Amino acid sequence: MRKVYMDHAATTPVDPAVMKAMTPYFSNIYANPSSLHSTGQKALESVKQARKKIAEILNGHEDEIIFTSGGTESDNLAVLGTVSSYKLQDTSNKSKPHVITTEIEHHAILEPLAYLEKTGKIELTKIKPGADGIVDAKEVLAAIRSNTILVSIIHANNEIGTIQPIEEIGKGILKWRKANASIYPYFHTDACQSAGYLDLNVEKLHVDLLTLNGGKIYGPKGIGLLFVRRNTKIQPILRGGGQEKGLRSGTENVPSIIGLAKALDLVFAHKDDEVARLEFLRDRLIKGLLRIPKTRLNGHAEKRLPNNVNISFMDIEGEASMLYLDAKGVQCSTGSACASSSLDPSHVILALGMSYEAAHGSLRFSLGKSTTKADVDYVIKIMPGIVERLRKMSPVSLDMKHF
Repeated sequence: MRKVYMDHAATTPVDPAVMKAMTPYFSNIYANPSSLHSTGQKALESVKQARKKIAEILNGHEDEIIFTSGGTESDNLAVLGTVSSYKLQDTSNKSKPHVITTEIEHHAILEPLAYLEKTGKIELTKIKPGADGIVDAKEVLAAIRSNTILVSIIHANNEIGTIQPIEEIGKGILKWRKANASIYPYFHTDACQSAGYLDLNVEKLHVDLLTLNGGKIYGPKGIGLLFVRRNTKIQPILRGGGQEKGLRSGTENVPSIIGLAKALDLVFAHKDDEVARLEFLRDRLIKGLLRIPKTRLNGHAEKRLPNNVNISFMDIEGEASMLYLDAKGVQCSTGSACASSSLDPSHVILALGMSYEAAHGSLRFSLGKSTTKADVDYVIKIMPGIVERLRKMSPVSLDMKHF
């Protein structure tokens, strides 16, 4: 059977060059980098070089790179670490901290923030995006209060691929801090999906905290990082041996750190060519799928990642169409893979103003290095028949006004 993998937003295969770079650290240079003997020091030096390479790509400093177990831990560290640090500060008449985010963030941001709000530790403002999935920078900046300590806005959405105005928001936050003589609010962005496609220069983005994940860029799973700008005060959520400047205790995952640095280096080395190639395939797939009656593209048509196609098909369930596609060798997603255990429609699609029923029919096709024109044409060929078959079985026939 033909296999077409279009779920790269969930995870990517490990690049052979990445695997080759990692291999010695499983069998030869296997020591703990905290050990003082020669093998341990070799491991430590390799971690230092990986940190240096990543810092160069982000235009940051080596001591600003904190390795974690992945995007979720990095996001949690940014959120919980900022709030914990603020609460520890000895400031008189300190009000309850306020955090700003959006309704379309990854669950790794929304869930810890919901917990903090529910337990009375923070005040929370969630900005609603426009119908095109883009957040208004002016609305974000207008929400800043004197007690706002953190703004967290995803760089590019993991479900609908929309690219947010991070640079504009970052400039506005810097201006607000200067005008109010404050170190707050810190600015965090989850850039897991945008690595390899968008510029991650932290100076241009004006971010204080930035999350990355190895599994999204043809690197190993179970490794990520949090960029923490110098003088940004956060507290650890894991305590122990004091590794990673005391912000992430635990023996470093040396093979995966090496793999993360190599993967990041490779995707940025080929970024321009790959972006152009994927944009062509993305637009071809969008055009082909929108020929099917009662369909809608979710998210902005242009301000989106080059590999993301999210389409809603009226009157069918995304889960059913995904399984029919899988039976024909096409692997995609109904939304975020991190929430695949839930049958509820995507919170991101609902935030666009879509009805519950319409949101249930969304599919995410995320392209990658292995995707070809023939793959795209194959999906365009088989999808109409699948939609037609499912609609014949569906008890629902909604009007297009629900879109």
